[in-house]
Amino acid sequence: MKVQILKKPLVLMAALLVIAALAVACSSEPTIVEKEVPVEIIKEVVVEVEKEVVVEVEKEVVREVMVPGETVVVEKEVQKVIEIEKPIVVEVEVAPPPGPKGTIVFSDLNWASAQVQNRIAQYIVEEGYGYPTDVVFGSTLPLFQGLRRGDSHVTMEIWLPNQDEAWMEAQSMGEVVSVGESLGKDWQSAFVIPTYLQQQYPDLDSVDDLKDDQYKMLFETAETGGKARLVSCVIGWACEEVNAAQITGYGLDDHVHIVNPGDGAAANADLYGAYEKQEPWLGYQWGTNDPALVLDLVRLEEPAYTDECWFTTKACAYEDATILIAVHPDILAKAPDVVQMLRAWDFNIGVYKEVAAWMADNEGATTHDAALWWLNSNQGMWSDWVTGEAAASINAALSSNKIPDGWPDE
Repeated sequence: MKVQILKKPLVLMAALLVIAALAVACSSEPTIVEKEVPVEIIKEVVVEVEKEVVVEVEKEVVREVMVPGETVVVEKEVQKVIEIEKPIVVEVEVAPPPGPKGTIVFSDLNWASAQVQNRIAQYIVEEGYGYPTDVVFGSTLPLFQGLRRGDSHVTMEIWLPNQDEAWMEAQSMGEVVSVGESLGKDWQSAFVIPTYLQQQYPDLDSVDDLKDDQYKMLFETAETGGKARLVSCVIGWACEEVNAAQITGYGLDDHVHIVNPGDGAAANADLYGAYEKQEPWLGYQWGTNDPALVLDLVRLEEPAYTDECWFTTKACAYEDATILIAVHPDILAKAPDVVQMLRAWDFNIGVYKEVAAWMADNEGATTHDAALWWLNSNQGMWSDWVTGEAAASINAALSSNKIPDGWPDE
């Protein structure tokens, strides 16, 4: 038998090393080396907002087991940390969606200042903002109920304290919203006489004097049955009830005969006719009514206003009126640009006096004429109420003598 002899020393030494390694492997633990191998981060972003950052990470922990004489074994351990991104809801104010604009209906109260303001507002709303307009004609009480129901959307003159009770009730029920003042503060009284009459009878200066026969006879007519004729409020106006209560409160029921005209024009004509003839006249007026602006009138003295008096007997003077612009709540979302314009409205008593004087100087002028005259003469004022784009459109309409479709026939 032949025995093969290893002739090279290196081969012999390698063999010896293998034997030694096997001996060590049998008597000791294997050597372990740990490494962290990063894996690509995977993240789904719901909304990019300020948040508590939570990231989804995959991480491999690799365990390499080295056993002499054997293939290296790799053990993988995957760890995940998942964090949810929490979106924050942000309320954003956006413009109304484009589309046809609904008609805005104005309460067309039956006196001049309210109608002039309506015509001016209608012109701005139609020609500046592109909304169709319309009007509902009538007196104070039924039109206020219509505003509460949403039959109309804008009333340019709500007179307080005349409408205090109805106004407070409607406001508490969320049926009306005030967006500002119209005209400002104004006086009113049921006991007004021409100045020339007081100059003739200087002692006629208070409501109590109407109980005196000599003064009562000044206003007596064939229809009054020996009582003084007093031209009170138009039928359907809030002041109709107030004035009647005042007369009772002052103890004048046996001395005063109330006449309620059918409309404001008839009431004004009654005063103008007496004034022209320098005849005695007694009745209701207010500061922004046309006769009060152009004629010389005097109010008879009354006890001063108090809340206690007003909400019981009403045997006291009117408080100076606060005149509001009121809208139905629907218009706040339906036409926010129009509401913003109405909040900027600044048509005060001084402004209206100029309109009334112009109408008095231009016999036969209508409220349409007055509105056009005022708009053409006061661009610097009304342009502050509207956007630049609306002002340009309104001026273009005025230059072309455009008439709004929603203006009623006169």
